[in-house]
Amino acid sequence: MNWAQAGFELFGVKVLWTDLVGNVAALATVLLAIRKSIWTWPVQLTGAVLLLIASISAHITGNALKQVMFGGLALYGWWKWSRGTSGGQELAVRPATGRERLALVAAMIAGTAVVAVLFYVFKLSWGVHTPGTKGYLLVAADAYIFVGSAVATWAQGRALVDFWLIWVAVDLVGVPLAFSSGLVVSGAVYGIFFVLVLVGFANWLKEYRLRAVLVPKEAM
Repeated sequence: MNWAQAGFELFGVKVLWTDLVGNVAALATVLLAIRKSIWTWPVQLTGAVLLLIASISAHITGNALKQVMFGGLALYGWWKWSRGTSGGQELAVRPATGRERLALVAAMIAGTAVVAVLFYVFKLSWGVHTPGTKGYLLVAADAYIFVGSAVATWAQGRALVDFWLIWVAVDLVGVPLAFSSGLVVSGAVYGIFFVLVLVGFANWLKEYRLRAVLVPKEAM
């Protein structure tokens, strides 16, 4: 049997090891990010590779492309955090500037529009198989989650506290979408991510504010 198809039966459903371990790695990246551990990036890269294999095996092209994106962003984040922690210094997190926030919002809006069209034209979203207005909304939601995930991961690589808020915005669509589509397990996983994201945001913001008090602005 092809190792990419290896797995086990659970309540009559086959669970692929690549899918299971990949999702566990994805969950671990959030826990590691809360602690600002640079290990969040190699773990994310590993999870992306495993989920890429699982997606290709399941012929889910859209999700496979998402994992390629996550893999590339993991390499970028790894490089940025390595520079930010060189010489043993602690990674300095900060809120985005007003200009950066405008750029992030613009990227979310424009990116969602462009990706939604591409997903629809090339049938990369499962929403294209649903007729009528609901199908268009599903494609748009799929594109929004795709772009939001990319923007959040990029902002995380730059150690911006705001990346947690972008994940909140993504989960606010991802959680109800998964449950309404009958994907209970995916919805539950999204729900866990949502709670962890709120914890991460609170921790990073608290640390930034504490550092702002202890370290003069000229030295930051």
